[in-house]
Amino acid sequence: PDPLHARVQMKLGAFFVSREQTHRTFAYSGLRLKPREGRVIIPDVAVFVPNLIGNVAPVGLAPFIAVEILSPDDRMSEVRNKLEEYADWGVSHIWLIEPHSKRLYLRKDGLHEVLSYSIPELDLHLTPADLFD
Repeated sequence: PDPLHARVQMKLGAFFVSREQTHRTFAYSGLRLKPREGRVIIPDVAVFVPNLIGNVAPVGLAPFIAVEILSPDDRMSEVRNKLEEYADWGVSHIWLIEPHSKRLYLRKDGLHEVLSYSIPELDLHLTPADLFD
């Protein structure tokens, strides 16, 4: 296990947990999701917003945000395929975090490096300072 990956995953989870009451977000780490019959994917962090999807239980529902955090042993081709699968499933916000270089990426019409993540409909803003020591 990569300790940097775990630390970023923990900080990201804490970011969303601290906003559960005000933003009505529910974050899960390691949640098994089923985008289609016979396929299970496990994002590092999946965030659901019940008032936007109409249901608290994530059974069979695409998350509002899917986050992958790169580890040194991840193959970029496999990660890109997973990000595409999230997009095909209808995930609204797809994030890729590279903790070793402290870079943030957004998957929207391709993969783009960004300086921070913003979700205007939730009034959320996440910066590298929120994730990295």
